[in-house]
Amino acid sequence: MELSFLHPLLRRPGPWASVVVDTSRHSEDAAKQTELRNRAAARELLRLGADQRTVRAVADRLAAEPTSGSPAGRALFATEGRVLLEAELASAPVPVETTWSALPRLTPLLSLRSECPDILLVLIDRTGADLELCDEHGRHALAGAQGPQGREHGHRTVPGDRYEWHYQHRVEDSWQRTAQVVADEVARRHACTPECVVALAGDPRERHEVLRRLPRPLGPAVVELRTGGRAPGGADHALDEELELVRAQVAAEHTDQALTDLVAGRTRDPATGRARRAESVGRTTEGVPEVLRAARERRLATLLLDPAAPDTARTVWTGTDPLHLSAERGEVRALGEPYPRPARADDALLRAAIALDAEALAVPPSGLGPVGGVGALLRWPQPTAVA
Repeated sequence: MELSFLHPLLRRPGPWASVVVDTSRHSEDAAKQTELRNRAAARELLRLGADQRTVRAVADRLAAEPTSGSPAGRALFATEGRVLLEAELASAPVPVETTWSALPRLTPLLSLRSECPDILLVLIDRTGADLELCDEHGRHALAGAQGPQGREHGHRTVPGDRYEWHYQHRVEDSWQRTAQVVADEVARRHACTPECVVALAGDPRERHEVLRRLPRPLGPAVVELRTGGRAPGGADHALDEELELVRAQVAAEHTDQALTDLVAGRTRDPATGRARRAESVGRTTEGVPEVLRAARERRLATLLLDPAAPDTARTVWTGTDPLHLSAERGEVRALGEPYPRPARADDALLRAAIALDAEALAVPPSGLGPVGGVGALLRWPQPTAVA
């Protein structure tokens, strides 16, 4: 998960009220259930020791939740009498999750907020292509790519006389040039947003002509869609569903690759127990103390957490600076924090990841996962001795 939207949480020291609620409404008594939910969240915050101003701010924001068009869930983060951030969730737990703690309770977001890689959608026909950027806020039209023949050339009916062969070849040559124009525009757009996926939609032959003209390094980032096209009134519902499947597949592949990199960086091969070559290790780290150290040294690139693992709830120490964190209280004091605060390991590491513009991934429990449920891919390798 990309974490930049959480930057506002670095601006206040806390303590923080964190509330994750189910905002979907399916039952006839949804309004009554929502009122009861809001009251329960406020009572729980008061019980945990939250101040009245912050509890009131959370209650007012929950009460203002629209009665229709809501996402499946919502997370609120409040401190000092203000809601500093609210985030829409793809799903939410049935019971309301309410905490009052030194740091925002961030880990539930990894599982409840859907991964949403941006998609550069290319709707192709023989006259050119319409380009759209699809992100978490919807589909946004970009400037299209128009071929030299215009929108009508190639669709007229030509008499079957001796000029028909020349006409067809002229149309074909024009389409080849159009495909190149489209490919060039896609490559230019992708260079501006290199993390996005390119999705080609349209007739299979037209897609293929554009695909084979794209720069070779772009190949792994390109998918071809079975639905969608440039014609007015296309099947948008089917196209949107396929785009969601593409997003889910890309997110799953990204997590799988991160786990593969984690295993490759271990000192010993987990299958054989043999020591790996020195150049293949040192790019990952595992376990709470080592990942805390990597965060302090600004080496954290990708944080890997198994939310169900016991070590994620381990108590660590942190300070006002997100990178002042350690498993030892004295070490945080040595970094210049006079009053270190206890916090959950996962929340402290996620706050550090936000400050470092790193990403964070929830990993499923498996043999490939990090030791203790906490691991990281590093920005530069740590020299490691190989036995």
